Amino acid sequence: MEKYFLVLDCGATSLRAVAMGEKGEILSIASLPNAPEKQAGTPDYLIWDLEEIWQKLCQSTRQVISQVEGEIAAITVTTFGADGAPIKKDGSLTYPVISWQCNRTLKWVNKIPSMIDPREIFRITGYQIIPFNTLLKLLWLRENNPESLDQADTFLMMPGLLSFKLCGEKSIDYSIASTTMMFDVENRTWSQRLLTLAGIDSNFFPSLIQPGEIIGQVTKKASEETGIPTGVPVVASGHDTQFALIGSLASEKELALSSGTWEIAALRIPYYQDSGLAFELGILTELDAEAGLWNPQMLMVAGGVVEWVRRNLFSDLKDRSDIYQIMIKEAQSVSPGAGGATVVPAFMPSGPTKPYQTKGTILGLGLTTDRAQIARATFEGLSFQLRQAMEALQEVYSFRPEAVRAVGGGSKNTLWNQIRADVLNLPVVTTSCQEATVLGATMFSMIGSGMVNSLEEAKQKITLQTQIWEPSSWVSRYQDIFQDYQKLPGYLAPYYRERNSKETL
Repeated sequence: MEKYFLVLDCGATSLRAVAMGEKGEILSIASLPNAPEKQAGTPDYLIWDLEEIWQKLCQSTRQVISQVEGEIAAITVTTFGADGAPIKKDGSLTYPVISWQCNRTLKWVNKIPSMIDPREIFRITGYQIIPFNTLLKLLWLRENNPESLDQADTFLMMPGLLSFKLCGEKSIDYSIASTTMMFDVENRTWSQRLLTLAGIDSNFFPSLIQPGEIIGQVTKKASEETGIPTGVPVVASGHDTQFALIGSLASEKELALSSGTWEIAALRIPYYQDSGLAFELGILTELDAEAGLWNPQMLMVAGGVVEWVRRNLFSDLKDRSDIYQIMIKEAQSVSPGAGGATVVPAFMPSGPTKPYQTKGTILGLGLTTDRAQIARATFEGLSFQLRQAMEALQEVYSFRPEAVRAVGGGSKNTLWNQIRADVLNLPVVTTSCQEATVLGATMFSMIGSGMVNSLEEAKQKITLQTQIWEPSSWVSRYQDIFQDYQKLPGYLAPYYRERNSKETL
């Protein structure tokens, strides 16, 4: 009987159960929508309903299992980072999972620098101060609901909460731990200095495990709810970004780009480098899913901007299943430069390295500007943002990519891929696997199930096709547009103006 792997992928907008074959092929996929909800009794606080998420994943899992013949070799869970909840010994929550989209921690963004130097936070954790950092949520709980921490046995991140429902064992892997802003990323251990700020210590978390290790086996209760046979190994995965990087199969000469609601341009390097320049440019560093590697990265809002355009400018097509194709077609009818319209995305939500504290901006509007031009300007602005991110990584790590390997929902947009290639003046490579996070998690499940002994051996089993977007004749036009773009008030503009001024002198 052939074996396959189950991946539960908990995203901010969708919950999916995916059955993956031994060659990395998708055998079946079932998806249901996901969204945070308002917390009862509060004005605008957002939480994740863990039980609703679990029930939707159970429903999707049962559907997938009914459509695939074979034996489940292992199951694993991957989710977004930063979110988690305190729990009692029996697994019940002492407080709901605070969503990364919630604004309750904004006060702490400005308050925490008085407690510890942001530069020191960055040196230890590799993280900038961003509202959704786990530490800020714990500080909020300590101030507003301390009993939720005092009554808890441990704190589980989202992958651990869902894995616990599968096997009854508490866990936290290195990749998700590195998203908490409490982890010493260079030494791969908890930072007591940062934990102390929230009045906790490392014992408040389960023992750390490496992705690919077995957490436990599917329990009888979980089997009844999901349809998965009892005893199936539950293998550790973790933060979806890290597994997307693995699943992209990017070479060491390619910049890996995970493009979804957020866009992450990242490297996979065998060392941790702390520098003042990395801090000033807003670089984050997380632990790679593979032991011994680090992921310096630039975090940018991307698909969320496209969604704003769809929701506000293409609302007349909201019931059309081909709405994105229409958006792309209309944007494609506009020449580079979008008729003078310019979209400046909000590079990061907040933080000391964002000089102007600006939100997303649309400039160059005229009486004849239409939605097609704004759609085109959106893809161009997001591509300019990516170029700034790439150049920041180049400056700090002396990395000169030969191509960009793009995965995620944003990699399915053919116009956007071509604009990226022209703006970056680099080939953009996409793969036939549209679920890079799931593929990366599957490869670690192969290790956990004993099918392979290493990640390299797992990669040898995967069969993928690639498509390449080469830079076009519009490259020089986009170089000119980008020079003007750098002069706008935005995240990296002061740095580029200073650098270019020095170069001119």
